[in-house]
Amino acid sequence: MNKFCALLLGLLLIANMLYAQEKSPYVIYNGKGKKVSYKKMLKELEKADIILFGEEHNSAIAHWLQYEVSKDLGQSRELILGAEMFEADNQKPLDDYLSDQIDQKGLDTLARLWNNYKTDYAPLVNLAKESNIPFIATNVPRRFASKVYKEGGFEALEKLSHEEKDWVAPLPIAFDAELPGYQNMLTMMGDHGSVDMVKAQAIKDATMAYFISKNYQRGKLFIHYNGAYHSNNYEGILWYLKKDDASRVYKTISTVTQKDIFELEDEYERLADFIICVDEDMTKTY
Repeated sequence: MNKFCALLLGLLLIANMLYAQEKSPYVIYNGKGKKVSYKKMLKELEKADIILFGEEHNSAIAHWLQYEVSKDLGQSRELILGAEMFEADNQKPLDDYLSDQIDQKGLDTLARLWNNYKTDYAPLVNLAKESNIPFIATNVPRRFASKVYKEGGFEALEKLSHEEKDWVAPLPIAFDAELPGYQNMLTMMGDHGSVDMVKAQAIKDATMAYFISKNYQRGKLFIHYNGAYHSNNYEGILWYLKKDDASRVYKTISTVTQKDIFELEDEYERLADFIICVDEDMTKTY
C-alpha cells in the first residue's frame, strides 16, 4: 500500500510539473483560487443578471476574452452591453453608430473615444452593432469627476444644468469612505490623497452603477466592461448596484498579471468570482 501511495504521489507530481511546463498565456481561477475551465466559468456566468468584467486596460487577453465571453453568452442569453470607456453624454453618437446613422469616422468625430478604442473596444461595439444589441455609455463625463476632485466634492455637481445632471447618478450621492478599496486609494496616494479624490472615483462608480441599473431589463443579461479596480473585492460599482437592488444575481471577473500563472497569488484570492491570471510576458495593447 505504501508503495502504491508513493507511486501515485510521484505520478501526480509529474503530471503537475508537465502542466506547469505547458505554454499558456492565461489561467482562469475562481474566487477560492482554484483553476477552472472557460466552459465552467461560462456556465456560471450564464446564470447572472449582471456581469462586471474587470480588465487591465492594456491586456490583450482580457479584451479577447471580453469579446469571446460576450459572443458565447449571446448564444443562450439576450444581452445588453455597457462600458466605462464611454461617457454618458456620448450615448447619442454611440446609438447613431449602432443604427448606421453615422459611420466609424463620424463616431470618432462625435464621441470621446479612448486611444485604444480601435484595437480593444471596437470589436465589442461592432459585435453589438452586428447582433442588434444595445450598448450603454455608463461613465460620468470626465470633466464632472474633475469637478468633484478640484471644486469641493459632490456639492460641485449641484451647479450642473438639468441636462448635465442627466449624465450623472442622481444627487445626493451615497458614499462610504471606509470601504477598503477607497482606503487603499488614499494609502497609495500618500500625501497627495484626499477625500475629494476618492469621491471623484466614487462618482464614476455610482454613475456606472446607475446607468447599468437604469438600462437593465429583467430576463436579459447585462455585461459591463470596466477597469478591474472599479469592481474588485465586490466594491465600487457593485457596492452601488447592491444598494439599488440586492436581489439580482451579480458576477464579477477580474484580470491580474503574474510571472507564474499556474498558482494564483494569495493577494488575488476572493478578488472576484473569476480571476483571469495573465502571463506578464503576454503582449500588451499599449
